[in-house]
Amino acid sequence: MKKALLLTATHLVALAVGFAAGVYLLPILTAAPPSPVTLDAREALFQGQFRRDLKDSDLLHWGEGQVRLDARRIAFDGKLAPGPDYKLYLSPQFVETEADFKRLKPTMLRVGDVRNFERFELPLPPSTDLTRYDTVVIWCETFSQFITAARYR
Repeated sequence: MKKALLLTATHLVALAVGFAAGVYLLPILTAAPPSPVTLDAREALFQGQFRRDLKDSDLLHWGEGQVRLDARRIAFDGKLAPGPDYKLYLSPQFVETEADFKRLKPTMLRVGDVRNFERFELPLPPSTDLTRYDTVVIWCETFSQFITAARYR
């Protein structure tokens, strides 16, 4: 009986470790390669900075680097902690916690999917009014996890 319980427990632990490793590694293995960022600082209408030291950022959920916006696109050059199902939002207020994000989500504009963790450009939806917002937010949709944010105006 003890041997059966021990085998069951060790197999469950191995299964849990394997699942956790898969959740962490799969986004890294399937990430798109970093794309060239063609929006440079001279032509950007707005710029902001992702920082690691935000309230709900931690060892596994962070971003650092520069974000630039013009009337047609958002460009990011830096690094994000790898993870699944990242989305980029524009927020009318600066957020740095999950609670802030959830409270303000109905007022945010979801721009698109983040498919790599270093450099990317995402097109803005047509006729987006950037002056209605002041912050770019990266959010993990699957786990409802705040990753990072950058105020741009």
